[in-house]
Amino acid sequence: MGDTCTRGCRFCSVKTSKAPLPLDPNEPKNTSDAIAAWGLDYVVLTSVDRDDLPDGGSAHVAETVKHLKRNIPSLLVEVLSPDFRGNKDHVASVVNSGLDVFAHNIETVERLTPFVRDPRAKYRQTMEVHKYAKEINPTLVTKTSIMLGLGESDEEILQTMKDLRSVGVDCLTLGQYMQPTKRHLKVVEYVTPEKFSHWGKIGDEMGFLYTASGPLVRSSYKAGEFFIKNIVDKRQKSRL
Repeated sequence: MGDTCTRGCRFCSVKTSKAPLPLDPNEPKNTSDAIAAWGLDYVVLTSVDRDDLPDGGSAHVAETVKHLKRNIPSLLVEVLSPDFRGNKDHVASVVNSGLDVFAHNIETVERLTPFVRDPRAKYRQTMEVHKYAKEINPTLVTKTSIMLGLGESDEEILQTMKDLRSVGVDCLTLGQYMQPTKRHLKVVEYVTPEKFSHWGKIGDEMGFLYTASGPLVRSSYKAGEFFIKNIVDKRQKSRL
């Protein structure tokens, strides 16, 4: 949906504008054709937020997934989705597109959300998006990510993980926040590998199907695709 976001989160260095360029109507097909040529078996689609569009770009994302599934039926598709300002119809458009993994990042703990994320990206709104995705399709694999090192406490991290499990999130990644430029939020703490390991164990104990936790872990984490692919495969076989 272009390289320019309508939001200005303080951790993100993506270009921002109130009025980005119009969507490319050929993008869904072109994306599908390119991925088919690459011979992938798992792909993560991500996008900017497009609050300037009536549907936030949800139909565009859904159409891209549909093109991919028609073109490459065996391909597993993960969508790192915008929140569409919590609009259920727009969330449903993406969830019902045929994707295999619905991802939407919580980013940080509730107390820090107003300082870290754009004001339109709210903690409870993200939780409701995940809850609604599961209500639409209870067998859908859902995923989110938390950045550490922004000044959050252990108690706040634990509460965030509990909140995520309460809305049915299946997969969780935790990684170290790194300041992209001097204009963005400073790193408050460099979390130790031992602490990341601790949160990984906590995640497993809490019932996340997959928890990746480490300083270099990111939301689209290559090493995690194998495990998530197995989760998706098992769920698909159970429905047969």
